[in-house]
Amino acid sequence: MPGAMPFLHRWLGNPLFSWLARRWFHAPIHDIHCGMRGFTKELYESLDQRCTGMEFASEMIIKSTLRGARIAEVPITLHPDARRQHAPHLRTFRDGWRHLRFFLLFSPRWLFLVPGFLLVGLGLLGYAVAMPRLGIGRIVFDVHTLLFASLAIVAGYQSVIFAVLTKVFAVSERLLPADPRLNRLFLAVNLEKGLLAGGLAALVGLGLLAAAVNQWRLARFGALDVDYTMRWVIPGMTLTTLGFQTILSSFFLSILGLRRR
Repeated sequence: MPGAMPFLHRWLGNPLFSWLARRWFHAPIHDIHCGMRGFTKELYESLDQRCTGMEFASEMIIKSTLRGARIAEVPITLHPDARRQHAPHLRTFRDGWRHLRFFLLFSPRWLFLVPGFLLVGLGLLGYAVAMPRLGIGRIVFDVHTLLFASLAIVAGYQSVIFAVLTKVFAVSERLLPADPRLNRLFLAVNLEKGLLAGGLAALVGLGLLAAAVNQWRLARFGALDVDYTMRWVIPGMTLTTLGFQTILSSFFLSILGLRRR
């Protein structure tokens, strides 16, 4: 009814979060903040709700959807709040941010995985144009492009790792339901394979760095051709960093997986 909901809540906040619930979690609802709900005691106890603030209602919908509960919508009419003794407890931007934060934490795919893959892709593209020193007109992609590309790869790889670690933690703490893909992950990737892959990457990286040091030795530790030498140093640094990250993440992932086996 007129005046039942503030303008931003009606036309921005509620439609946005309801759309995110449908898009990210496939929740079959169009008003995630409607407080008129009916549910069984068995369902509620199985949800094991954790939130204590305004996110409580969203958590209920998302967890019910992820657990395959039957959900149906019935139209109701929202009336203006007739209470006058207490000021409204809802704060638009504070509670909006809390909901968005909850959505992101409950969806590692959109918080970590997708941005991570995008960054890695951009980094690989940067390497593809910078290693051969490609040019477009007066624009030349050189070692400075390699630095930016390496930053994107390292940050993106770390973000992908965080997506996996967050997913494993959320499942082990029953924030999210069990995911068969995690079981397949633990079958395909274990601590030993992670250590081997990380060690090989770090070894290749250190080899490239050693080659750069050798170039410095051959120049009698004098000035070097930066454009040439950095094409050894930057990939070497990147591979060494990725290898080190892989080794540490393999140990941590193995620790998190102990509770699931």
